[in-house]
Amino acid sequence: MPGKVLIGVSGWRYTPWRGHFYPRGLAQWRELQHASRVFNSLELNGSFYSLQRPSSYAMWAAHTPPGFVFAVKGSRYITHMLKLRGIDVALANFFASGLFELGEKLGPILWQFPPMMRFHPQVFEDFFRLLPQTTHEAAQIALRRDERLQGRESLQPGRNRRLRHAVEVRHESFVDPAFIRLLRKYRIAWVVADTPNPWPLYEDVTSDFVYMRLHGSTELYNSRYTGAELERWARCIEAWRDGGEPEDARLICPTRARARAGRDVYCYFDNTDKRHAPVNARELMDLLGVRWTPPPA
Repeated sequence: MPGKVLIGVSGWRYTPWRGHFYPRGLAQWRELQHASRVFNSLELNGSFYSLQRPSSYAMWAAHTPPGFVFAVKGSRYITHMLKLRGIDVALANFFASGLFELGEKLGPILWQFPPMMRFHPQVFEDFFRLLPQTTHEAAQIALRRDERLQGRESLQPGRNRRLRHAVEVRHESFVDPAFIRLLRKYRIAWVVADTPNPWPLYEDVTSDFVYMRLHGSTELYNSRYTGAELERWARCIEAWRDGGEPEDARLICPTRARARAGRDVYCYFDNTDKRHAPVNARELMDLLGVRWTPPPA
């Protein structure tokens, strides 16, 4: 059967959205409630900048309706500072910091890499081998957290669930079929990241789900998507959702992914500076007929 389509925005706390996407006078603490009743998924990006607290994850889960999903951005300490070397404790701290408090609302984990970081096959294979495939595996990793999380850790994963990982790269050295094969080996999604040049835009399918980040096609974090651009993305999503690929897909690896009955598609708009992200996200939902009708807040 076709996969699920989850569409939303990256983050939700933006001053320019107040009085536009958010009703005038809406209390700041209610912004997540509002956004999670317009979109069926959001990208949680505070986790990229610093370790969050279990109480924060628990609050975010409580303020969102049943069936809602968070994508969680992995720590930049791991990707940008340590550059995947000597990361055992940092990875343990990340998984101990509160992700399990999201419960059934925990969706894919996004690992974004800096533009200067190149593809080193062994470094990335070692990293992919470390990534937990289930919440119970993640809980075992979390047990190795250090003293900085003393008294502020969350170590109970609840029901065992599969974890999904996605990787966003920004250096041309990753435009290599060997990297696509490596992602497929570990069932990690290549992030379809739409940005102005020079960051790579390709649409290889490497897992049983697809992860998209739409940053703006002509001006990074700023430009609004046109109707024609959104129509193409809608066609791509329909093909991926149905388990195939667009005929005009821009590919690194000439070998296409095997067809499936369906794939889940996660799509997040990050063209936030001029309030375009929520508008474009709703337009894409309309094109695809994505209906999200959770109970009122």
